[in-house]
Amino acid sequence: MLRFLLVMLFALFIPEMAWAESFESLQMTGTERGIYTVLIFIIAYGFVMTEEFTHLRKSKPVILAAGIIWAHAAILAAEKGVSVEDMHAAFEHDLKEYAELMLFLLVAMTYINSMAERNVFEALRSWLVRKQFGYRQLFLITGVITFFLSSVADNLTAALLVGAVVMAVGADNPRFVSIGFVNLVVAANAGGAFCPFGDITTLMVWQAEYAEFFDFFKLFIPSAVNYAVPAAVMYFAVPDEQPVESSEAAVQLKPGALQICFMFLLTIATAVSFKQALHLPPFMGMMVGLSALMLYGFYLKKNYAVEGEEGFDIFNKVRHAEWDTLLFFFGVVFAVGGLGYIGYLELLSSAMYEGLGATTANILVGLISAIVDNIPVMFAVLNMNLDMDLYQWLLVTLTAGVGGSLLSVGSAAGVALMGQSDHKYTFFSHLQWTPAIAAGYVASIFTHYLING
Repeated sequence: MLRFLLVMLFALFIPEMAWAESFESLQMTGTERGIYTVLIFIIAYGFVMTEEFTHLRKSKPVILAAGIIWAHAAILAAEKGVSVEDMHAAFEHDLKEYAELMLFLLVAMTYINSMAERNVFEALRSWLVRKQFGYRQLFLITGVITFFLSSVADNLTAALLVGAVVMAVGADNPRFVSIGFVNLVVAANAGGAFCPFGDITTLMVWQAEYAEFFDFFKLFIPSAVNYAVPAAVMYFAVPDEQPVESSEAAVQLKPGALQICFMFLLTIATAVSFKQALHLPPFMGMMVGLSALMLYGFYLKKNYAVEGEEGFDIFNKVRHAEWDTLLFFFGVVFAVGGLGYIGYLELLSSAMYEGLGATTANILVGLISAIVDNIPVMFAVLNMNLDMDLYQWLLVTLTAGVGGSLLSVGSAAGVALMGQSDHKYTFFSHLQWTPAIAAGYVASIFTHYLING
């Protein structure tokens, strides 16, 4: 965090430089109003980082900051004599970025909510609990499931779903819950790094066309190494015991559960096809998949409605999407975009990528994402208009994705599991495994170099 703040302060007072984008920045980073916008962003992000203690949803401060930053950017543009059309071009660039990602994520979240409502994940949890695996077996099983689940669902969803299993079987063993949750955070972040659907940052890189869909699978082995190294170290600290026998009854899938799972896979295939074959944005393919779910939901409601119950309602699933995350992303895109329009992203680019070199800077991005959410970090990198090859874009995708595992506050999965664990999993219980996680971080970068370098 100190390194990040030093770079930001360095950017405040460095002379203005040219902005290599489809539109020109204002190059007014040294002005009092420009410095004020950076301070506003830092204050807003301070509230985001303390969400666990203040219980103030993270979307609220960043949306306010985005509005203030763009208001000052508009004033600076007027002072410099920039035309309204040019300023609108910069603003609409951010709007396009957000609209594409928001619609994509909204469809994915709706499918996940639909599968949850049809008892898909609850049935999986019930099966694992009833199988009476030992703690060490459960440690491996839950980690592997989370690793692969987070490649199609986001890391937060995967960690919460499998976290319910860990809590259920480890209710009488706080040590297993603590180490099991560390394992889930690492697995969720590593699994999200090798597939465009697994993390917002990988989705951003894919939609920005810096890598093709199948390029991301080159990160599968580095991601697996990132998870396997700390998991191997933690495995021997897991209690070699058997959990208390459960008498829980099996959970039955609701009608249409497996069909919706299959439709989700088809929707992903459609999104990829729209991008690869038709050269259309992937969100259009996702929206086609949403329409299919809407039609199938109408069929379920008509044919399987239970008297006295509402039945399957697709708009309930849309309503229960993680709107705080979607609106947080709105605030981040416009706040960082506004700072970029004023000129700060190019200064950061010069300080990090030209001063340190692409490899060092990309590794540093991962370390920054252990403290600052990887969404604004990656959005800033993408808007620096960097000239990097595929190896470097995959490297920054990997580091931004898995760097959040170093600390429990580095990813949404860690923060959410701290709230779910009933004080069994804390910042400090995660911190004691940071050296092992850091070893996995270094090993994954080295593996990426050996395979893709």
